[in-house]
Amino acid sequence: MNKPILLTGAAGNLGRVLTKGLAEHGFDLRLTDVRPFPDTLPSGAVFEQADLEDGVALLRLAEGCGTILHFGGVSTERPFEQIIGPNLRGLFHIYEAARRERARVVFASSNHAIGFHERPTEDSGLLDVADPFRPDGYYGLSKAYGELMGRMYWDKHGVENVNLRIGACYARPADRRQLSIWLSFPDLVRLATCCIEAERVAHAVVWGVSQNPASYWGNDHRERIGWEPQDSAEPFRAEVQHILDDAVSERYQGGTFAAAGYSRTEPAPRETFALD
Repeated sequence: MNKPILLTGAAGNLGRVLTKGLAEHGFDLRLTDVRPFPDTLPSGAVFEQADLEDGVALLRLAEGCGTILHFGGVSTERPFEQIIGPNLRGLFHIYEAARRERARVVFASSNHAIGFHERPTEDSGLLDVADPFRPDGYYGLSKAYGELMGRMYWDKHGVENVNLRIGACYARPADRRQLSIWLSFPDLVRLATCCIEAERVAHAVVWGVSQNPASYWGNDHRERIGWEPQDSAEPFRAEVQHILDDAVSERYQGGTFAAAGYSRTEPAPRETFALD
């Protein structure tokens, strides 16, 4: 019998999409969020309200689970003190629960872990998951921390984890940048399903992006989970390609997150060398 799936952040936008989609696939779902679940619970799902900083509650919720889909936490740029509790301590509680249960963790990382990489040009090429972290704020920094925690828990404890560097997951892309980083809702559900069902993943990083020809991103570990996106942002190009942001946002992959609080008085030099 398949073990239950624990989904944190179930009341959020992506959590609600995953709840509906995974329930339709017949998974036994345990849902949790700091907020009440706003929808009717699907068959085979139970919900319990809990805070990610409550490690005892998370240990209890994870009992007997085979996979933890960790989509909880602060999901936008905030001051550091608002990030540290749910996104750092909360993630520690998730990994401790996974270690005890020998469960796989699927972590909702973000493009903002690498948001200060410049957008690719004909000369620079695409970004690979082996390229260094360059977070564009405290939120992105928390996602880089989360991926590194997954690396450590795999190396030290054998806890398998898949880190999904999600681009922009909405019903449709909203601007030109999202033509490169958009992830459709159906592709998200297919991606999560592959993460759950894969035989072995070790420590893996996968770009959470649909099959967009203008993508910023190259190689990842998707072959380990057998996932190939089926949707594309291109049908929306004529509708949104004219929607742009300020110069800083347009330069960096993280967009407006990179520009938020940006205090350089002169543009940063375009780097032609690696920083050690």
